[in-house]
Amino acid sequence: MTATIKKKLGILRSIAMYYWKPFNKKRLTNFYADFVKEGDLCFDIGAHLGNRTNAWRALGAKVIAVDPQPQCLAFLRNKFGKDGGVTILPNAVGEESGTANLYISQLTPTITTLADKSWQQKMNDATSFEVNWEEMIEVEVVTLDQLIAKYGMPDFCKIDVEDFEIQVLRGLSQPLPNLSLEYFVPTLERIYECIERLETLGKYEYNWSYGESQVLNSEQWLSAKEMMAIFDTYKKGDRSGDIYARLARL
Repeated sequence: MTATIKKKLGILRSIAMYYWKPFNKKRLTNFYADFVKEGDLCFDIGAHLGNRTNAWRALGAKVIAVDPQPQCLAFLRNKFGKDGGVTILPNAVGEESGTANLYISQLTPTITTLADKSWQQKMNDATSFEVNWEEMIEVEVVTLDQLIAKYGMPDFCKIDVEDFEIQVLRGLSQPLPNLSLEYFVPTLERIYECIERLETLGKYEYNWSYGESQVLNSEQWLSAKEMMAIFDTYKKGDRSGDIYARLARL
């Protein structure tokens, strides 16, 4: 199978995952309505094919959609290129500006990453099929601080960058009001690092959800200690997902 065919199949797989599920957009907009209001600014860090961007636009927010993957950028530009409420940036986001190597999985572009070989091996160890990162390109890296300086403070920031979340947070020197971070069970140490980093920026409270469920697992928001205690109970085979953090409401 040629690289071109793999890339086309990979994007089709992502389209099926994020756009072909019945009522998925409605579920997303209902879920994010608790975080995003009309006129808000959202950062979609690791936008991929922009299903979060799509939901936030339905809620009336302006979006900065950031993704360095060429095939994803082509899709984003085709879908949102004429939408004045969406700014598409061809960058990775990290600890400091410069360049970095992006490892592209052509058949599974959702796990294209800047993370090193050790994370890639853990991903393969945790899946029932072999993942290949057969292409590497150099991409431009910006920081969250730089994005905020140029576009403003986001009301909500999604960070989904395949084990590079802590590097993204290290490029941030001020608290974000609301954000989400992907966590991956085989590398839970990363989410502990992320929580500890957030706590140096402000006092946060936390919740979490599994996969693409769009359902928070706790009726009450949790402290950093309580959130980490829940992850302490996780074992191999438990579900990965996202944590949500918001500045504590006094």
